Amino acid sequence: MKKHLLFTILFCVALLHNTTIMAETMVTAAESPYGFEPLKMYDFPNRDFSIVKYGAKKGNVVATTAAIEKAMTACNKAGGGRVVVPEGEWLTGPVHFKSNCNLYLSEGARLVFSDDVKLYYPAVQTSWEGAECMNISPLLYASGCENIAITGTGTLAPRMDFWRKWFDRPDTHIQATRQLYAMCSTNVPVEYRHMEVEGVCMRPHLIHFNRCTNVQLANFKIRESPFWTIHTFMCKDVWAHGLDVYAHGHNNDGIDLEMTQHVVVEDCKFDQGDDAVVLKAGRNQDGWRLNMPTQDVVVRNCQIVKGHCLLGIGSEMSGGVRRIYMHDCNSSDQVYRLFYIKTNHRRGGFVEDITVENVSATKMLRVFEIDTDVLYQWRDIVPTFETKITRIRNIAIRHAKALQTDAVFELRGDSRDEIDGVTIEDVHVGEVCKFVSNVENVRNLSLKDIVYDRFEPSDNKVTIPGFAPGR
Repeated sequence: MKKHLLFTILFCVALLHNTTIMAETMVTAAESPYGFEPLKMYDFPNRDFSIVKYGAKKGNVVATTAAIEKAMTACNKAGGGRVVVPEGEWLTGPVHFKSNCNLYLSEGARLVFSDDVKLYYPAVQTSWEGAECMNISPLLYASGCENIAITGTGTLAPRMDFWRKWFDRPDTHIQATRQLYAMCSTNVPVEYRHMEVEGVCMRPHLIHFNRCTNVQLANFKIRESPFWTIHTFMCKDVWAHGLDVYAHGHNNDGIDLEMTQHVVVEDCKFDQGDDAVVLKAGRNQDGWRLNMPTQDVVVRNCQIVKGHCLLGIGSEMSGGVRRIYMHDCNSSDQVYRLFYIKTNHRRGGFVEDITVENVSATKMLRVFEIDTDVLYQWRDIVPTFETKITRIRNIAIRHAKALQTDAVFELRGDSRDEIDGVTIEDVHVGEVCKFVSNVENVRNLSLKDIVYDRFEPSDNKVTIPGFAPGR
């Protein structure tokens, strides 16, 4: 009996010794009207891997890029921890994550990304405006990782001189996007969709996390981006909080959650040259093939300084978007729209169970808009391979304020599948400059307490310097 008891004790001690007990931080959002299971965020082990120890040198892009890679590898092999960027300016090439690694930007640290395009080869699997492809590496990239983070109060600051040359989208770029669109529409395997060749000019994301689980982005600053600023693609369990994001180049969305599930975005500041918070779910056949909706997202207590809209859904949303709650977000400046849902007859998918509450801005074109015919440049440069109408159901905006707007709301559904179930309640506008509302192909529209102080129709549209309208 004593021998048996001793064996049991020794076995239990050995089991505990070889078992890692993962600590977690719980992030709740009980206020969501759609229910929200708490996020269980990974707490990283108390181990630091300074990039200096692995050979990083200020001003030396080759040494620092290699050092970050070595520190990531060591951190991963040790079971996780922080890859530490110390105070000062560090010039680097792309950063590729490994599981259980937290890239920690110390106070006063500035990670500056070279704009030498040669550093971002070889190509990796990424996406371009909703279509999967092979392209030059994003500046910060992760694929298939779990438990990854960027934290700390330092700054990510890409050099932009080279990338700005690609903003104008040359003819070679337009031709390449036609080819990618055709490959996507005919289900060419992703590994054959090479967009990294010379002349294609498809700018990389600043942050692109692809098919990752348990992602945390906390407290750091971003200053400019070549393309979409933060992009999660087919990720699960994401917590973004305390971010300070500024990027005013072409297509500089703040955060794009694409085919991403179970997310909290909170206490962030966005100052963007495009939309602020964006929900996407793949384009056309790629969205249908991957079949992963963006769902269960809470966005709260965010400040949008400038942006095309506070919350944008689409137009790449073929996999569907549902159970989204934004509340207590505002812009101290001008936007085009507070809330904008955009799609077209090629997208299919669905948008359902979306609520936006307690939002405001100063000057805008629309407080709320749904447009089912947004094709941008694609209307004429590529054909419609297949027609699928987007199902739009159960959309609400409540407690919204604006000082001035061209129109309070405009809802343009598709007669082939009308929008069904829209609530607009407690909207207060100081001045309406064009018209109050326009509604086409909408069923079950509920309006309550929509108030404007002045209605002064004019031929002069609301103009917002520095932005391009969505249509």
